[in-house]
Amino acid sequence: MKYTDIAIIGGGLAGSTAAAMLGRAGISTVLIDPHQVYPFDFRVEKISGEEQVGRFYETGIADSVLRSATHDGENWIARFGYLLDKKPSRQYGIMYDALIAAIRAEIPPPSELIYAKAVDVSTSAERQKVTLSTGEVISARLVVLANGLSVGLRRNLGIERQVLSAGHSISVGFDIVPVGRPAFEFPALTYFSERARKRTAYVTLFPIQNRMRANLFVYREVDDPWLREMRRHPAETMNAALPRLRRITGEYAVEGDVKIRPADLYVSTGYRQPGVVLVGDAFAATCPVTGTGTDKVFTDVAQLCNVHIPAWLATEGMGEDKIASFYDDPVKQACDAWSMGKAISFRKVTVENGLYWQAQRWARFLAGFGEGALRRVRGRISAGSNRSAHSSSSSSSSSSSSLSSSA
Repeated sequence: MKYTDIAIIGGGLAGSTAAAMLGRAGISTVLIDPHQVYPFDFRVEKISGEEQVGRFYETGIADSVLRSATHDGENWIARFGYLLDKKPSRQYGIMYDALIAAIRAEIPPPSELIYAKAVDVSTSAERQKVTLSTGEVISARLVVLANGLSVGLRRNLGIERQVLSAGHSISVGFDIVPVGRPAFEFPALTYFSERARKRTAYVTLFPIQNRMRANLFVYREVDDPWLREMRRHPAETMNAALPRLRRITGEYAVEGDVKIRPADLYVSTGYRQPGVVLVGDAFAATCPVTGTGTDKVFTDVAQLCNVHIPAWLATEGMGEDKIASFYDDPVKQACDAWSMGKAISFRKVTVENGLYWQAQRWARFLAGFGEGALRRVRGRISAGSNRSAHSSSSSSSSSSSSLSSSA
């Protein structure tokens, strides 16, 4: 039997990040995952926005990990075939398997990785026991379930999943290339839905190394024939859904496989138990359309590893009262509520046809247009000020030169 303080089951984004943080804190940790080289998985493909990047920095590993990602620097915003804004961007593109590899490279001793499947977990208020597919048994003070959508171990513990919205959204991922020219004009682009009846939220285009990656988000049933057409004729199907997109992108083609991932909104029940804590999608899943699932992971892991685990390990036992403090954490609760609220409202503002939601769509369009116009005005003022300053500096230098010559 191997003894450790923390056993983490699941080596994806949440589990690997937690192992890296705990290892850096000098806490004995075992990360359990069957994949020595993490396989391709159509999940997180970029880390973006001030808030999300800021949450990642709270883990302490962002600087090192983001060196493996592609920073685009500027994101164009467009709708109805009109370019609304060119926004400075903190957006980093990276395929999920590469992201996990970069995070695992930051896992130091005393954390260690064991490449096996956890087949059973038993818990108590003192020590927990994890049985592996290899027959090895791990004894830990705390088990962290970070195994995403997998439900087997949770059900063994009496933890169930309550689905709030089945088939809430569908994500589609593929590579896109320009036709008739070497590159796209934009560094990155977010193009929003044109019509509610198309049930399309938006498409985001962003670079990953020398590729331009596309993530298209739609609200459709999982058996919708549209998805079959998207696989067979992706460019034509996307053009039908977003007919004015090519005004911004120019002609384009889709290369390689088209990946499709449906997503449910769900929360866990029966999770307040001694000795085990759930993080990320193991606890609750939100909608990929909003991009807030990554915020949830970073918030869960940062609060758990920076605040709660050090406090829990300082005293004996791992009772339910200790575990409850994580689920009651106001920072975690606020992030969970914000993420779920965005998932519900974004779908409504995309597909609902009532006057209120039509007004919401136009308000967002006008707000984006106004923000872009203001940014352009500020840019012209700044450029004019720089020219004036340069002209004054040149005149001053010329005067000084003349005085020196006269002297």
